[in-house]
Order: sequence, then C-alpha cells, then structure tokens
Amino acid sequence: MNPSVPVARRAPSLRASLGIGERLFATPSERRFISAVDDGLELVEAGLEEAMHSTDTLADTTSRYLLSAGGKRIRPTLTLLIAQLGNGVTDAVVKAAVSIETTHLASLYHDDVMDEAPVRRGVPAAHVTYGNNVAILTGDLLFARASLITADLGTEGIRMQAETFQRLCMGQLHETTGPQPDDDPVEHYIQVLSDKTGSLIATAARAGVMFSGADRAYLDAVGTFGEKVGVAFQLVDDVIDLAPAKDRTGKIAGNDLRAGVDTLPLLQLRRLAAGDDGAAALLARIEHDVKDAPDDAVDSAPYQSAVAALREHEATNATRAVAVRWAEEAVAALEPLPDGTVKRALTRFAESVVERSR
Repeated sequence: MNPSVPVARRAPSLRASLGIGERLFATPSERRFISAVDDGLELVEAGLEEAMHSTDTLADTTSRYLLSAGGKRIRPTLTLLIAQLGNGVTDAVVKAAVSIETTHLASLYHDDVMDEAPVRRGVPAAHVTYGNNVAILTGDLLFARASLITADLGTEGIRMQAETFQRLCMGQLHETTGPQPDDDPVEHYIQVLSDKTGSLIATAARAGVMFSGADRAYLDAVGTFGEKVGVAFQLVDDVIDLAPAKDRTGKIAGNDLRAGVDTLPLLQLRRLAAGDDGAAALLARIEHDVKDAPDDAVDSAPYQSAVAALREHEATNATRAVAVRWAEEAVAALEPLPDGTVKRALTRFAESVVERSR
C-alpha cells in the first residue's frame, strides 16, 4: 500500500471526526498537532481508496459503496491522534488505521444483512441495493483485504486483527442468539456492545501506540478508553434511535425497536415493568404498536405516541446515565497518559459522545 496515492475527496478532519471544538486547539503547537492528524487522515483516505479497488468491476463497485457514502472515520482518527504520543503518522500507523477502518466497513455490510437495516449513512443499505449474497460476500472480501494490509505489520499486527475479528464475531453471535436463561439481559447487552463496537475502537486506540513507537505502558490505558467510549457511543445511539425522524437523516424514529432489536431503553423498561403498572402498559404498547410495525404504520399516531413515550420515560433517562458513566470511566482510564493535547482531545471526545443525546 502506498499512502501517497492522491485522494478523490477531502478526508474528514480531526475536529469533525471526534466532535472537538476549535477552542481546544489555540496555540501554534496545538494547531501543528491537528494538522499532523488531518494530514494523516488524507493518507488514510488514500489507503482506503486503494483497499477498495479491484480489477473486477462488480467487486470494485460494491466494495466502494459504503466508503463513498461517507463516514466520520472515528477509528482511524483515534489511531492517528494517539500516535502523536510516539513518532506520529508513520507508514505503519497509516496501514493500521486503513486496516481497522476496512474491518469496520466490512462489518457494516454483514450487520445490515443480519439486522435487515434499510439505510446506512443516508443511502440504501448494500443488501437493499445488491442483495444479501453480494453484500455478505463484499463484507468477506473487505475482511480479507484488511488482513492483507495488516500482514505488512508483522505477527503482532496479524494477532491484533485476528483477536479483534474474533470479538466482532462473538458479539454478533451473542446478539443473534440473545441472552440465555441464566444471563442478565442488561449485562448480556453491554457485553455485546463491548464486543461489536468497543473492541474495534479499542484496537484503533491501541494501534496508535503499537505502531508509532510510543511507550507501551500506555497500551492498557488507551485500550480501556477505546472500549468504554465505544460502549458509551452505542448507548447514546440507543437514545438517538428514539429521536423524531426529522432529526436524523434517512432513519425512522424507533427503527431499532421496529427491527426487533432490544436496545437498552427497552431492557430498562422491562425491568421497571415488573413492579410498575405504567411501565408495563408502555411495554405492551411498544410490543403491539412498534415491534415489527410495517412501513405504512410508522407515521401512525399509535406508533409515534409509543416511541415518544419511551423517549421521555425514565428508562431512557437511565440509559443516558449509563452512557455518561461509561464515558466517565473512559476518561478515568486516561490517567496514566501524560498531560497534553492528546489527553485533552481524548477527554473532549468522550464528553462529546454523550452530548449527542441532549
């Protein structure tokens, strides 16, 4: 992979990827810092273009489909940001970032098939456009390409990729089968989020240390940060799923519930329903009016009313509180890192994650 390949479009910036405001970077040295990360993102975008390319016309088209739809590039941004603790944007750091984002893209093709998601990044999901078989095979192809890129990073990189892929698969398996009779549903759900989302963000964070020559003593700290902030991110997404459709591009309020996904607000509601008649009544409304609702029912008063009631319920407020706790634990994990721009940027990212639900 040659990171200097010209890119067809501008890559996201550090600020756009992590939701970090301008005021955090006020001094000349801090501006040079973000320029280094932004320049690295351009190299990553070029690497992603190359990773998606195929001489086979169909494979080339389907591989580029979700890449072309955009994305914030949160994972590669974290890798490049944390690499500033070491030698910065080295070739190995760029390759690791490209491999991780390619793995993420591959997982989206598979997730959307399994979740029957109609939309991804504001466009029809790949399986809607190309069919389930092509979407699954495209995901497989991208996983293979991620592995080829990681092979250039040596045994440590290969192990990193394999262990992350294993956790992604375990998370999807446990989400698909659901909690077993002896499992606590909330604990099961959080573990699924840790495996499906937290593991890859943790890998992105650890890669920034592993391939930049940074002090290996920071590995556990940034890995814990990545996993916890990833869980917080998904919990906030559970809350955002209940937001009115006009607030979210291409999505329907309560779409996860409609697809049969037991998000944390619903799990919290189920817990409350055991001793609260109001919660039990709302749970019954959601089961009747929202779950498996057909397309022509999502604008109906019963559907909209049930979703809105859950959005305002204490079960959703409790979900926000859990997300805040995970984000706070992510920040606490950064304590071993030296004070400076990297630590402040990561802290602000964790704060911005939970601010999305306000």
